[in-house]
Amino acid sequence: MLAKLTSKNQLTLPKSITEAVGPAEYFDVEARDGQIVLTPVRIQRGDAVRARLAELQLTEADLAAAVTWARRKA
Repeated sequence: MLAKLTSKNQLTLPKSITEAVGPAEYFDVEARDGQIVLTPVRIQRGDAVRARLAELQLTEADLAAAVTWARRKA
């Protein structure tokens, strides 16, 4: 099967290929021996949240304080 690279550097995968690998919104991409290798990645929402918390350098104490603040009665 052929897939065409657009002028915007986008590649559309044939439907039969994406159906064969199952539902995936993201793909890990690597170049291996002159080939492009796509591997479906299923991102868990929890993983995304943990990654964002790490990026923000929030600690468990920060989160506990935020929950306590949010639960206070106005």
